[in-house]
Amino acid sequence: MEQITKVIEYSQQFSILEISYIIASVLYIIGLKRLSSPATARGGNLWAAAGMFLAILFTIVFHKVKQDDGTYEGIQNIPLIMVAIVLGGIIGWTAARKVKMTAMPQMVSLFNGMGGACAALISLMEFPHVPAELVEYHGMLNGYTLSVILGLMIGSVSFAGSMIAFGKLDGKIGDIKASWLRYLNMIILAGLLIFVIYILQLDNKPSMGLVYIFAFLALFYGVSFVMPIGGADMPVVISLLNSFTGVAAAMGGFLYDNRAMLTGGILVGSAGTILTILMCKAMNRSLLNVIIGAFGGKSKEGAADIDKTIREVTLSDAAILLSYSQKVYIVPGYGLAVAQAQHLCHELDVLLSSKGVEVKYGIHPVAGRMPGHMNVLLAEADVPYEKLVEAEDANKEMPNTDVVIVIGANDVVNPAAEEDPSSPIYGMPVVRVWEAKNVIVMKRSMAKGYAAIENNLFYHPRTRMLFGDAKITLQKLIAEIKSL
Repeated sequence: MEQITKVIEYSQQFSILEISYIIASVLYIIGLKRLSSPATARGGNLWAAAGMFLAILFTIVFHKVKQDDGTYEGIQNIPLIMVAIVLGGIIGWTAARKVKMTAMPQMVSLFNGMGGACAALISLMEFPHVPAELVEYHGMLNGYTLSVILGLMIGSVSFAGSMIAFGKLDGKIGDIKASWLRYLNMIILAGLLIFVIYILQLDNKPSMGLVYIFAFLALFYGVSFVMPIGGADMPVVISLLNSFTGVAAAMGGFLYDNRAMLTGGILVGSAGTILTILMCKAMNRSLLNVIIGAFGGKSKEGAADIDKTIREVTLSDAAILLSYSQKVYIVPGYGLAVAQAQHLCHELDVLLSSKGVEVKYGIHPVAGRMPGHMNVLLAEADVPYEKLVEAEDANKEMPNTDVVIVIGANDVVNPAAEEDPSSPIYGMPVVRVWEAKNVIVMKRSMAKGYAAIENNLFYHPRTRMLFGDAKITLQKLIAEIKSL
């Protein structure tokens, strides 16, 4: 009778747990949906966070494991778990609050790497616990072992790759443009797949030493996979590694038969994959082209027959031109984030709008160092979301635009993408600012952009250069406009 009572109690607790996982999954989906728009993105994060909190809380309280004697035992070491959650929450909250907008891509890469490391460690811990009955009847060729091996491989690649991406974005690690590295990557990848096949065909568990070698090889591949990829392709790399982390987390969901973990991993993996495809489309690139590191990091000169006459504009002339315009477009880039001039940019926007000028922002999807970087930057400055126009729609309005102000953008406004077949960015969709009646480019100098490609826009007959730090220049420009 006592045993029956325990089974009934377990069933009730199991039902509550499963219902909580369903609710958590729904919250994930709502959060992901709301992330599709800048206006609802902040709320989307809160919805998804609430789902994760619910899943963690109910797992701690209601999760039971059947013991050999037929009894059911809850999660152990709850105090240690709570300490870990509190410490992790404090670290994450502090880092997110203190990080500068210029360092947001680095933080995303770092946090994503931590997710990959977590998935890999779960697999390492669970490998010795592959059910003996599965091995006895099926050998190592079973779903449990496959989930462990794939979680270890993908999680390790995601962790190592994200750490290298972090170093590149932070300027601490350069590119390695050696042709032999591509062949090395293919050899390592083939070796990893052979490892997987070898382990799965075994009749008994292999030694942990072999598993550690496999994990090390996956880590090495993560490093060598990202090293040849150039700076221009980092937005694609970040989204791709994000999808890897999601898939690795889904493997953990299979291991623990945890629906919330499985759903969350699948959502992250699928969303990251879709975003990667969209980024490749935005750059007119194939994913394979990005992975092999065939672009970025090399210096490319513009066409030799281009007239490289530089035309400058004074602050007073720029102020007059902007004040008496009907439509103005602002095209931001990473330089705006570096100068931390987004608030002044919005102040200029408000000032011109008060004079009857229609002001919009042309946002290229790969401007900055990660997908959506400019959207986040301008949202921080309280720029109305309706003023943010995607590059494709902005291009339709360029011929009727009086002035385009390019602030810190480089590769995403380069005419070579459409005019120079020899350029490595040829075919990449860009904001066609040169079609506007006037172009003002704010830059510190004539230095090349992150992709190290010369920008022919700087020599275009309609372009006027306004040199200086973006923040200081915008301050002076605003003062000039106010004095008119």
